[in-house]
Amino acid sequence: MKFLTVDVGSTYTKLTAIDATTREILGTAQAFTTIESDVMQGFERAWQELTEARPDNPCANFGYDQMLVCSSAAGGLKMVALGLVPDLTAKAARTAASNAGAKVVKTYAYEISGSEQQEIFDINPDLVLLCGGTDGGNREVIVANARRLVAIDRPFTTIVAGNKSATDEIRAIFEEAHKDVVITENVMPQFNKLNIEPARDAIRQLFIARIIEAKGLNRLQAMTPHKIIPTPLAVLQACELLSRGTATQQGYGDLLAIDIGGATTDVYSMAAGTPTVDNTMLKGLPEPWAKRTVEGDLGMRYSLTHVFEQLPERGFPQYEEQMKRVGEWVERCSSQPDTLAQPDSEEEKIEEFLGRSAVALAVERHCGRIADVYTPLGLMHTLEGKDLMDIPAVVGIGGVLRNSRHPEEILKGSLYNVMQPESTRPRNPKFYLDSRYIFAAMGLLRMVDEELACELLLRETKKIG
Repeated sequence: MKFLTVDVGSTYTKLTAIDATTREILGTAQAFTTIESDVMQGFERAWQELTEARPDNPCANFGYDQMLVCSSAAGGLKMVALGLVPDLTAKAARTAASNAGAKVVKTYAYEISGSEQQEIFDINPDLVLLCGGTDGGNREVIVANARRLVAIDRPFTTIVAGNKSATDEIRAIFEEAHKDVVITENVMPQFNKLNIEPARDAIRQLFIARIIEAKGLNRLQAMTPHKIIPTPLAVLQACELLSRGTATQQGYGDLLAIDIGGATTDVYSMAAGTPTVDNTMLKGLPEPWAKRTVEGDLGMRYSLTHVFEQLPERGFPQYEEQMKRVGEWVERCSSQPDTLAQPDSEEEKIEEFLGRSAVALAVERHCGRIADVYTPLGLMHTLEGKDLMDIPAVVGIGGVLRNSRHPEEILKGSLYNVMQPESTRPRNPKFYLDSRYIFAAMGLLRMVDEELACELLLRETKKIG
């Protein structure tokens, strides 16, 4: 049995050829993703590279039995989320979207205002997740927000995942306005109890339908009986597999994975994230063991300008000349996303510096925060989010890491920073690298052969540094 996996990314389309009989990866290839025309052009270029007829190419006569496809072309679907309370249902909405192919660009709490209606119009999202109220609880806010959403003249689809007592009225509001709506289970049916899978499933289904329609993936879908899934879901499945292992293979245990892409930087943590500091109380919603956050303003090509704007060195006179050269590189990469840094050049050092900065910002947002609180019993601490200070493994994924000669220097951006003692980032992990860019491929392969996918992950994930 031979498999071909296809990852249609925002910058590159990546192919992986796998032989299940010899239990090896025969080869990989990539080509620039042709979003503006037809993604099949990028796929065909990558296929030509993979199967190029030369004596040393084991894929020269490659023929596959099954093809598996994932996509994150253009960074996924733009999404806004509405909830009742910022720290509860709004956060639950963001969590529900975390691995479903959607990029949450804005969250709102309480009843939205007229100016916020205009803001949603300007964002022009692909979908809206409408939450609010526990089952049998507050229903006025979610109903009011439903009325405000249907008044926005944009063609987004709304997923309703709030108080079940209000769903009949909300359905009637959307049907009367002839607006697309999907009703699913409440993301928080009881106070502080999450139920995010139904909303995630709804988002994934919309992702598949929209991404195929918008990016010309229908031809790829016609070539395989397996449904195209979001790349973030494929990577998450690979991270879970590498962490937990299988019945016959031992995984890494707790880990943090950082996927630096062209449009986003995604961070995955496979850990409970319980406090490592004594006298610490948990604050806010419970965190899922498998957690993903996506930073839509942190990417190495389409979002590189945003990384540059947030660099800590900006504004310091002693760095002015260096920042000028960094800015020139950022401008070039933003206008020509297929630009690559030459080995052993200043551009390579700049690329690594920007990658490390993107990692630092993304991991800081993903990890939890500790704060001091004084009680009648003395000084204690609160933890909001995951404590990842004792995480033993950090895995790097993405082109900037794979192409770098010093990937460990980029991954050092994930480490605990004494200048930000409240951020619970890893203190002393070992660094690993997805050396052949196969995590998405192995997440796809897991769906049909979990043991082989785990075996290849363990073999190909290399310790560095």
